[in-house]
Amino acid sequence: MTHLAKMMEDTYHIPFKRVSYFGIEDTSDALYSVARHFGDPQVLRKTEDLVRSEVTRIYPEVQRHRAALEGRRAAIYVGGAFKAFSLVKALRHLGIQTAIVGSQTGNREDYEYLKEICDEGTIIVDDTNPLELSKFMMEKDVDLLIGGVKERPIAYKLGVAFCDHNHERKLALAGFEGMLNFCREVYSSIMSPVWQFSPARRKRAGYKEVGNETDQRSKRTAAC
Repeated sequence: MTHLAKMMEDTYHIPFKRVSYFGIEDTSDALYSVARHFGDPQVLRKTEDLVRSEVTRIYPEVQRHRAALEGRRAAIYVGGAFKAFSLVKALRHLGIQTAIVGSQTGNREDYEYLKEICDEGTIIVDDTNPLELSKFMMEKDVDLLIGGVKERPIAYKLGVAFCDHNHERKLALAGFEGMLNFCREVYSSIMSPVWQFSPARRKRAGYKEVGNETDQRSKRTAAC
């Protein structure tokens, strides 16, 4: 789309702005950016009223989901890095740390920006393959994978929740209402009781339990 926009600008002198309508922060910034472009105080004032009204409307539900999701870890692997930027910010509103993030078409500048907005220790991947992605997901013990239809089997085989971020999905994730849809989908997938029946998830949980028991025995021995 950026390539098409540049062609429209070169051929027809139609200006464009690169914005994202995903997540609270980027949707608000996109609306303000477009409003400022027209230089009309009334348009900007109406935009401010709209953003204030919509954020006030959706934020209580976002906070309710955050209470249950705080401290979870996610992996993001999407087609374009620009989408990944918004996802990292949206997950932060839910208290979810981005442990892995990457794209198929990102460039050096995109990954430098991802490094700036992600927490220290986040694995950043470029055009990775399923084996590498699976390995990193197990190493980071993520609770959620956000990707396209090709990544869905990876998540399910590892007993990890999945959020479909494909262009062909029927329930929109764009805009303020889309942020609510995103929160609900992430919550329902992560909190689903089905994961207790996943062999891969139970195996990883078993390793944790053994490790915790070993640590506790070591502490008791040291105390004696």
